[in-house]
Amino acid sequence: MRFFRKTKKQDIAFDEILLDSSNLPSFNTGRMEGRIELPLSEKSIYGVGVIFVSIVLIFSIQLFKLQVIQGATLAEKSEHNRLEAGLIVAERGVVYDRRGELVAWNELDMSGQYDFPVRAYTDRRGLGQLIGYVSYPQKDTSGFYFRTDYLGRNGIEATYDDLLHGKNGKQLVEVNVYGEIIAENAVDPAVSGSEIHLSIDAELSEIMHDLIATTTTRNGFRSGAGAIMDVHTGEIIAISSFPSYDPEVLADGDDVGLIKSYNDDLRFPFLNKVIGGVYTPGSIVKPFVAYAALAENIIDPKKVIVSSGSITIPNPYDPSNPAIFRDWSSTLGAMTMWDAIAYSSNVYMMTIGGGYGDQKGVGITKLVEYFKMFGLGSTTGMSLGGEKGGLVPTPEWKMSHFNDDWRLGDTYLTSIGQYGFQITPIQMLRAYSALANGGTLVTPHVIQGEQGDTQGLDLYPEDLKVVTEGMRRTVIQNGGTARALERKDVAIAAKSGTAELGTSKAHVNSWVAGFFPYEKPKYAFILLMEYGPRSNTVGAGSVMGKVFDWMGEHRKEYFES
Repeated sequence: MRFFRKTKKQDIAFDEILLDSSNLPSFNTGRMEGRIELPLSEKSIYGVGVIFVSIVLIFSIQLFKLQVIQGATLAEKSEHNRLEAGLIVAERGVVYDRRGELVAWNELDMSGQYDFPVRAYTDRRGLGQLIGYVSYPQKDTSGFYFRTDYLGRNGIEATYDDLLHGKNGKQLVEVNVYGEIIAENAVDPAVSGSEIHLSIDAELSEIMHDLIATTTTRNGFRSGAGAIMDVHTGEIIAISSFPSYDPEVLADGDDVGLIKSYNDDLRFPFLNKVIGGVYTPGSIVKPFVAYAALAENIIDPKKVIVSSGSITIPNPYDPSNPAIFRDWSSTLGAMTMWDAIAYSSNVYMMTIGGGYGDQKGVGITKLVEYFKMFGLGSTTGMSLGGEKGGLVPTPEWKMSHFNDDWRLGDTYLTSIGQYGFQITPIQMLRAYSALANGGTLVTPHVIQGEQGDTQGLDLYPEDLKVVTEGMRRTVIQNGGTARALERKDVAIAAKSGTAELGTSKAHVNSWVAGFFPYEKPKYAFILLMEYGPRSNTVGAGSVMGKVFDWMGEHRKEYFES
């Protein structure tokens, strides 16, 4: 190389040697004028050359290694390693009951099946239809998400899905040829869903469910449902439907046998019977018939009507075959309106409903008007999905379905909650809440601290007082049909009901509804035992009495005004 060659010696000029040191200041020392510049030594030049050659050699070796020795391997790796935009599934919001107990939350998937948290649910029984369940985000066979969010199914999970599911995030993921994740970095963090605080007391709801379940098994009923509601805010304090299901089983989807048994169960465990089941109400409609008669000035509540066990209506087409409408007992005798409510007299209510003898009746047109005013036969507006409307029978309905005219006997049966009458427990719960709070329909809901929509009914206080006093006598008066609810720690007003089913009338729906504390009502309740044997002596009143027993020991605060 040229820079390794020896350079020729050059002569030094005379003026470069004999510089006068005294004239140095006159030179520009910054430009090194006045000084002698010495040449670089051969040793320095060789040293720089060695360093330069070494660097070039190292780079050449590395380049040879990458291009020749590892070229094919690195080319394949470069071809198959890739950066992908990955999904960060947002954690779903958790759900608490009114006492701060978790009823739905998230857990790590210990099985490794999912790369996001799985949903976990309370082990308390009877809350399946209320809480609902979720379907998880899903990937196709190539590993790409075709469903990126949890999907709420039924109950709270479906109703408040938008609030619970949060906002998914994004990440960059480096994946090798084997599909293994080499590195991942979040570029847009996920935002967890909002938490929900329910108005429901989970433990009280479980107790109600278990008592319904036990009675169903022991006494031959098919199913049952119950609920308790704040008569002022519409908050549902307890709700239960039997049979129920385990939300975690539905979310996981692994226990195929159990899921099949749910689907095959003719008692419909997926149905929230409180809001979606329609049933013949029977005698629990009688307080509304009584109020209609008072409001329309049909009868003075002090007037005595005697029940000898039945009402007989002559048959003009066949005098030998009159229509007979029976009371549930032949020994009720003389009754005022207070007594008729307490004893649940069919004859009294049929008389004021349709008229008999010298007593004028409200008539079907006005009865329907009052039933609908209290919200019977229509949805309540509750946010939970699956609510049904039901039916209040009318002459128009009968003509359209049976092509037949309305008769007096149809009015009688409608006055005692029979015939084509169909209601949901939540409708009747709201209607009884209106009796308790002085005449305001409140929309039921399940969110703690919220106020349900209200609708004033402009009820007459004195007429309403007669009805509620009759309901109080149902609990405390000898012969009252809800004596199982009499207590020393809280005053309860109630009405029982036994609805006959089918042409044979071999089975009944057993009901009880009411409110407490009587002096200053705070809560209304409803409980149904569905499709049990007519001969059964244990009904809804007995079950609700046991619920109150538990509340008296564990939830005394609910008994306070």
